[in-house]
Amino acid sequence: MAEPPPVAVEADRWLVPGVRAIGAASLLSDLGHEVPTALLPSFLVSTIGAPAAALGLIEGIADGTAGVARFVGGPLADDPQRRRTTAIGGYVTTAVFSSAIGLAGTALQVGILRSLAWAARGARGPARNALLADIVSPSAYGRAYGFERAMDNLGAIGGPLLALLLVALVGIRSAIVLSFIPGALAAIAIVAAVRAAPKLTARERRQLRIRVRPILRGQLRPLLAGIGAFELGNAAATLLILRATELLEPRHGHGASVKIALVLYAGYNLAATVIAVPGGRLSDRRGSVLVLCLAAAAFAGSFAGLALAGSSIPVIALLFALGGIGIGLGETAQSAAVATHTAAELRGSAFGFVSAMQAFANLAASAIAGALWTAISPRAAFLYLAAWSAVAVLAFLAALMRERRSAHSA
Repeated sequence: MAEPPPVAVEADRWLVPGVRAIGAASLLSDLGHEVPTALLPSFLVSTIGAPAAALGLIEGIADGTAGVARFVGGPLADDPQRRRTTAIGGYVTTAVFSSAIGLAGTALQVGILRSLAWAARGARGPARNALLADIVSPSAYGRAYGFERAMDNLGAIGGPLLALLLVALVGIRSAIVLSFIPGALAAIAIVAAVRAAPKLTARERRQLRIRVRPILRGQLRPLLAGIGAFELGNAAATLLILRATELLEPRHGHGASVKIALVLYAGYNLAATVIAVPGGRLSDRRGSVLVLCLAAAAFAGSFAGLALAGSSIPVIALLFALGGIGIGLGETAQSAAVATHTAAELRGSAFGFVSAMQAFANLAASAIAGALWTAISPRAAFLYLAAWSAVAVLAFLAALMRERRSAHSA
């Protein structure tokens, strides 16, 4: 039985209680899980006594687990009832397992808890995104997803600061355990979002199955090549931090360069936070594909600049801000594009498919860029990332021209 459309909301009233609740959940959840993330290197090496190599192994396994969970979480989000249950359960489980890392005594226990937390985080993503599409009208998708991304990025800024405060007050182990509090508040916020969503009517429960072929044959198909290229250029931000540190070290010394690079990274996240809602507004007015073009162009400029930059702090800061603009626009427009170009009954699967594609493409981007960095040079690594971003620009431009031709012929 087809899902009834969500309750219509006037475009100028897009920041409704359900949208605010989902934004609060993203902010609080990031505050929660960024605490153990920020403290994990020190906790593993200094507190538990694990080798540094264990960190890379644990994070790699956790990221891979999250990618699989995003894909599996898509079909769960296709059914309106399951998407509500998955969203709530995902936030609760993430909070529990992330904070339990503070009780671990071995690297193996940390790895298991981290993977379980990231699996829950991955599975809840498609459900949260589909739930957000239930709450607002299609004309406001861009602004709603932009707001959610802004809150998420704000949490990424505040999380490490909260970690520093908690460590100073209670120590590393207790700080990680106390991260359960913002995580639990995030679960409460998502419950409020579920209650604000349109009421469910009686319907047959949909069969739980992964549906990829309808997605590949649907309206989203022309954008998938561009999204894939964009994510293949979207390497881990830690590479940007390392690049800035190396560029600044000859003039400023290692210690000062590390601190400056971390401030630049905060600027990166701040730029992503600030641009998300304006980018969503532009998406609502001019279409998500145009915003995706701008995001890929910002990435290409940032990475090419970092490949060729010298030791000027203002120039590097500008390039970090440009990269933040790219990720802020890109994440917002991708979510809006999936919601706009996918039928309601396939929306969860589409979000899951795209999220999994993002996860594994990002993993490939970081791995290949890291290999090029080691084998050739940092410049080669960033030119590689810039090249993929340029390919994404071309792919999105082709999709934009196709859309405009279709609209003109109609």
